[in-house]
Amino acid sequence: MTTVRLGTGIGWRPEIADAVEAMPGVDWIEAVAENVCPGHLPDSLLRLRERGVTVVPHGVSLGLGDAGRPDERRLTALAERATALGSPLVTEHIAFVRAGGPLTASPGIEAGHLLPVPRTRDALDVLCENVRIAQDALPVPLAVENIAALFSWPGEEMTEGQFLYELADRTGVRLLIDVANLHTNHVNRGEDPAKALAELPLEALAYVHVAGGVERDGVWHDSHAHPVPPAVLDILTDLASRVSPPGVLLERDEHFPPPAELERELDAIRRAVEAGARVRGTSTPERVREPAAVGPVAEAARERLALAQTAVLSSLVAGTPVPEGFDRTRMRVQARALAAKRADVVAKVAPELPEILGDGYRPAFLAYARTRPMTGGYRQDAMAFVDQLLSSRRPEDPRARRELRAWWLDRSGPRPRAHRPATRLARATRRALLRR
Repeated sequence: MTTVRLGTGIGWRPEIADAVEAMPGVDWIEAVAENVCPGHLPDSLLRLRERGVTVVPHGVSLGLGDAGRPDERRLTALAERATALGSPLVTEHIAFVRAGGPLTASPGIEAGHLLPVPRTRDALDVLCENVRIAQDALPVPLAVENIAALFSWPGEEMTEGQFLYELADRTGVRLLIDVANLHTNHVNRGEDPAKALAELPLEALAYVHVAGGVERDGVWHDSHAHPVPPAVLDILTDLASRVSPPGVLLERDEHFPPPAELERELDAIRRAVEAGARVRGTSTPERVREPAAVGPVAEAARERLALAQTAVLSSLVAGTPVPEGFDRTRMRVQARALAAKRADVVAKVAPELPEILGDGYRPAFLAYARTRPMTGGYRQDAMAFVDQLLSSRRPEDPRARRELRAWWLDRSGPRPRAHRPATRLARATRRALLRR
């Protein structure tokens, strides 16, 4: 597989679209795949493409590390975005994002976040098969990213480097190495980033992510909302001393600074790569990796992984007991982080809710999220939250409750309610009769 030389890039987000277009020295960009509609590409992306800037779709919801096989509709959507953007590759994460379902004969639940897969033989076998399924469905090569984790699985059988080496060896998949995530795992799980880099198959490197974070609740959070710390740049330099990275990209998802600050971070990234190159001296020749011949995964392995992942996710999002062997303090931190992220995203997709509920929105949502896992997307989560509030006759303010009920009714039917009183009355009567 030929390596695509990308250069220095930045994550494209609507909030900084104008700044990215005007930024000098940006060779390529990455767009969150789920936020791009193939038939209605943002004008900013179209202009960048016309200028010859490469655009790579970066998926966040496929769940390659789930016990179940990848959803065909999600794969089709990812393939459509790669085609629409004329991308040379697509990327996703080595993570599980949902659990339950047919393999466990239990309701499906969503994490709304990227969670670590156990580094076990069962999980590796399932991941390899899921990656091969995705590779077969995509029109361009796939690269997969290591994630940051707040907790570790007990009884793991491999280091991260060994796990990723075998994944690349068995599937031929490219690797997207996030050096910020290596730093996060160093702080949170005591894993040496230099040892991880030494074990990785760097000849399979597609490109590198660089991002900032923050320490909170005694752990490092990969926030993508803070400046890149020196420790992350040091890991980037170490990586660049071992291999010439085909591409390096700055990620920023929230609390966007002025464009000049983003440009300074890009310059710091370039300097870190140049420092590594001086140590390396010469580029590492690319080795062509052919996937190893392996048979299908035994369904029993998927079932064992499904049960383990469901127990973990249920403890994080539904208040069930933490499985034996996990660090309960870290699991509580992760549970709070998941609930906080749900509250933040629901506030973005349904901005009327914080307006109606005011300061009461966040505590009310966190109380709801404590025992009610997300079973669909964030819009469905918003509807379920409001339904729960109204069912318990909250909020206490009658005016706020009327506004909340009007919001819910406008979105609970196949089309928005008409504003004519007679039509609204007819629909309300119909709903009442149907309930009977």
